[in-house]
Amino acid sequence: MIWNVEEFTRAAGATVERLAAYVDESQRGLPPVIARRPPGELAERLGLARWIREGGMTPDDHAGFLAAYLEEGTRLHHPASLGHQVAAPDFPAALADLVHGAANNPMAVYEMGAAAATVEHEVVRWMLEKAGYGAAGGGVLTHGGSLANLTALLAARAAVAPDAWTAGVPGDLALLAPASAHYSLTRAAAILGLGERAVVPLETDPLGRIDVARLPEALDRVRRAGRRPMALVASACATGTGLHDDLRGIGEFCAEHGVRFHVDGAHGMSALLSDEHRHRLDGVELADSLIWDAHKMLRTSSLAAAVLTRRGSDLDAAFRQEASYLFYGDLHGDGDSGEPGGRDSGARGIDSIGRTVECSKAELGLKVFLNLAWRGERGLGDYVARQYATARRLWELGRERPGFTFPYEPESNIVCFRYGTGDQLEIRERLMAEGSFHLTSAEIGGVRHLRATVMAPATDDKTLESLLDQVSGCRTQTFGST
Repeated sequence: MIWNVEEFTRAAGATVERLAAYVDESQRGLPPVIARRPPGELAERLGLARWIREGGMTPDDHAGFLAAYLEEGTRLHHPASLGHQVAAPDFPAALADLVHGAANNPMAVYEMGAAAATVEHEVVRWMLEKAGYGAAGGGVLTHGGSLANLTALLAARAAVAPDAWTAGVPGDLALLAPASAHYSLTRAAAILGLGERAVVPLETDPLGRIDVARLPEALDRVRRAGRRPMALVASACATGTGLHDDLRGIGEFCAEHGVRFHVDGAHGMSALLSDEHRHRLDGVELADSLIWDAHKMLRTSSLAAAVLTRRGSDLDAAFRQEASYLFYGDLHGDGDSGEPGGRDSGARGIDSIGRTVECSKAELGLKVFLNLAWRGERGLGDYVARQYATARRLWELGRERPGFTFPYEPESNIVCFRYGTGDQLEIRERLMAEGSFHLTSAEIGGVRHLRATVMAPATDDKTLESLLDQVSGCRTQTFGST
């Protein structure tokens, strides 16, 4: 069935109108920040079974469905949205999603989306420059940081065990990472065939940051066990705490001892755009690879993440694939493509399929580009600085109140704290049940803490004071005399 352009125009207009009202209401904090109706009840309210079975939705039906749909979820633009590390997307990124939804140019092969591939190529070039890699580096955008980490570790495996793609994974490889590293790294080790037991935990300080002074001890332990280090992973910043590893100290150690160095900068890499905060990433240019999520602090919608390597040839070596319907001519081969975003196939353009798990890859670069085109580097850097400052403000306000404890001074827009001595998860659940605040939690030194991630631009001092009031008010209601 071909598109009914008139019907699309009506439905799209109603969609934009409803979404604009949704974001406006959310930014002003009018509705609850979160709704969690039971799935069966929610499916009934949305009429899912009937629509799936019968079809026949009209633009008017769609408007009603969308209104109900948007009421039953989490409002990331809401000032009380302090939960997960997911952006309150800026509107240019939303426009990019609309364009992709209609044009649908999966662009890992240039001929499938020349404009999309070219935009991603330039976005990757810009990211490489910001990371200090320059023209020799390489990169590709992926659907999320987990896939980006997996891709970076594929490149690491190819560098250390180049025959693994065809002969299988040697049993002596090891991945060095702190316990505070993102779970996707252990998952990647299992997917790559190393197994979880190949992940060697690094010694850390009480807040989970890598202890650089004890790295020689860890490396010696790995080598005495007959293992080869495939890579050492550091965080910038750690998912749970928002704290940064010493990238320069770790990078210098890795360079001295011939260990490949990977930085999980999914959340914190956007601080490169802030004059005030880029020092947190000092030494990142020493890394052999890094990841950077745009759907966190670059305010794109999910998902859009970059995996970048200091040498473009590392990504070219990560995949060794045969498929005559896709890989032919200059696309398949050894060596550096000389192009930061993929292999240059001359008149056919630049193909990134040789550097990514994904073939039907969405037009991810367009989201990043449109946000940059509207806000500029400085505008996005100012956003990063503002969110970091708001998290610090929560730390300042909370320390002045009795009963609140903060285990560290925040280095990003993530801050952990406790109230009282009781069950912190009960506080979180009560706030979420009321729809008043969305918080997450994390363990630090084996102790459960509440965790706030300041993502929404609408979050301000009034929000923070209300949060502290609400949390302290939960004590007598949930803990009794504890």
